[in-house]
Amino acid sequence: MKPSWIKVIGSSLLAGVLTAPAWATANAVPGTVNYVEGQVAIGEQTLDAHSVGTGLEAGQSITTETGKAEILLTPGVFLRVDNQSSVRMVSTSLTDIKVAVEKGRAMVEVGEIHPENNLRVTEDAVTTQLLKTGLYDFDAAQNRVRVFSGKAKVFDGDRDVTIDGGHQVDFNVQGKLRPEKFDKEPNQQSDLYRWSSLRSSYLAEANVDAARVYVNNGYYGPGWVGAGWYWNPWFGTYTFIPADGFFYSPFGWGFYSPLFVFRAPVFFVGHPFVHTFSPAFHPVVVTRPVGTGRFSSGPTMVNRGAMVNRGAMGGFRGGHSGARR
Repeated sequence: MKPSWIKVIGSSLLAGVLTAPAWATANAVPGTVNYVEGQVAIGEQTLDAHSVGTGLEAGQSITTETGKAEILLTPGVFLRVDNQSSVRMVSTSLTDIKVAVEKGRAMVEVGEIHPENNLRVTEDAVTTQLLKTGLYDFDAAQNRVRVFSGKAKVFDGDRDVTIDGGHQVDFNVQGKLRPEKFDKEPNQQSDLYRWSSLRSSYLAEANVDAARVYVNNGYYGPGWVGAGWYWNPWFGTYTFIPADGFFYSPFGWGFYSPLFVFRAPVFFVGHPFVHTFSPAFHPVVVTRPVGTGRFSSGPTMVNRGAMVNRGAMGGFRGGHSGARR
């Protein structure tokens, strides 16, 4: 006989309690490596999938050949490094984050930012300060910055200019810096953009999974200390959990606090296996609401690729009037 929906939910809550110690807040600081694929190194140190948690200290550079890397900056801010690129950590203070794109291309996703965060990215002698949540693209080869969404201010000696979403600045021009509109659609087809969107979706899944654990253990149970980076052992990654409410990333993926995770479209209720970040198939275990308002009697395997493209039970995409911006 199949287990009742009450037993399924009860088992999920028990699993959350039993796994609580593994979910304590980890010591992720600005410069922490969160994901590596392909050929990536910090100086002479070669990185691989087991290098998650390695710290990039001030003055050190992370370099890619045929590979990519994701670095944590302030909580809610992700730096993603493209193929054939090099990025140096200049300053790692929470109130003074500065990175330099030395070669190639990098993208910064800002999901949360505070007035106290002085978040800057340099290309050669030009500094860009990120002012709002959004998505920023830095191309050292073209000597250019693009703002897909958000707001930034560029400083180049005695020249400065403010850039809004949908605009770019070419640092090669003579005279006054001028923001120009650019067509987002073709740029959203670039390999770095699509990879960054996929990474953001995985981290949103890890967020819902982790936030659910803290609900099961009481909103302020073991390890919960408010907004910050939290280690999810089942996804093998740090994810961001906001202190309250929820918000959507620049790519449209939802990040929830434990107080609001019940509003997430997919609830993860078990961990029979460790999740992997395959772009083709990423199974997750969920319970599906049915018409009676009750939950299904057992776990369901979901094609991860389908959820990225079309959403499962509504997916993570789209805005909401109650979302925290």
